[in-house]
Amino acid sequence: MLDLPVWFEIGSFVFLGLLLLADLLIVARRPHVPSMKESSLWVCFYVSLALLFGLAMLWFAGGQAAGEFYAGWLTEYSLSVDNLFVFVIIMARFSVPRKYQQEVLMVGIIIALVLRGIFILLGAALIERFIWLFYIFGAFLIYTAIKLAKQQGEEEEYEENVLIRRMRRILPISDDYDGAKIRTTVDGKRLWTPMIIVFLAIGSTDLLFALDSIPAIFGLTREAFIVFTANIFALMGLRQLYFLLGGLLERLVYLSMGLSVILGFIGIKLILEAMHENSLPFINGGEPIEWAPTIPIWLSLSVIIGVMALAVVASLYKARNDPEAAAQLRGGDVSTEDVAIEEPTDLTGPPASAMRVPEDSAAPTEEKA
Repeated sequence: MLDLPVWFEIGSFVFLGLLLLADLLIVARRPHVPSMKESSLWVCFYVSLALLFGLAMLWFAGGQAAGEFYAGWLTEYSLSVDNLFVFVIIMARFSVPRKYQQEVLMVGIIIALVLRGIFILLGAALIERFIWLFYIFGAFLIYTAIKLAKQQGEEEEYEENVLIRRMRRILPISDDYDGAKIRTTVDGKRLWTPMIIVFLAIGSTDLLFALDSIPAIFGLTREAFIVFTANIFALMGLRQLYFLLGGLLERLVYLSMGLSVILGFIGIKLILEAMHENSLPFINGGEPIEWAPTIPIWLSLSVIIGVMALAVVASLYKARNDPEAAAQLRGGDVSTEDVAIEEPTDLTGPPASAMRVPEDSAAPTEEKA
């Protein structure tokens, strides 16, 4: 059981909450496209905060807790970077003006935090009572890992879910954006703007992301405080990372492969832990399986760092020495300037059927939806 001072836990949440609020106010007051320098400074700031927080965990709770935090943060951060591909696609899919993308990302991050907070509380309560859920979580992560590995080289594509398709038919939506507003007035009639569909797309996608990320981090720690803070630090700075990486996202051709290895490893770790604390009567007569190996947190941290470093280095090497093959691994031709949408997006009608996101897809067109 994690033994942290109450003031440290409360102070951590208050500080992080104020930091997120300040970030939101900055975006709301000055919508703009951040420069590379600005994005770099913010990303370094948030990464430094996470590293310092891990040192604070080491001081107050010991090496085990610090190792669990770093492993969880790195895993969630890696998954978040991969999720940026989907954010890029959504932005291009709905032709969001570039200067308002920061606000969209910030709203998406807040939605993700709320959803993940709910999942974390539910997950912690369920795991406390039903440890056999680790069997299910482990199997799910292994399945996800296999699915990610099989998708290597396939084109990334965003498919609208049932909620988005239904809202298209129900809501009266204007033809054009009105800044970052979700409501506008056209010819004296109150309408929703296309931004409401973008927010719904980001939010519902965040819900799907949580289904992967929460079981993954519970495979590294059962402490709800560590799980939640690791998620907050992973999501903070994601907005600036979106603009910083830009075309580099398309060069990380082996990122999904690296994540599949990490998720598969954590899935196996979850199953092994479930075996150690087994209580299911149809497995080993309901008794713990003592011979199952234990994976220590230092090994988990080493695997996560090693796999992600190898995936990034291999991706950059591949992109530099064989750009055409790298483009095919990510699915399609690579352009350096534009996002090509093969069919126009009609936000009040059926969705477009095809879309490509080229290399510098962090700069979608500003054509009105």
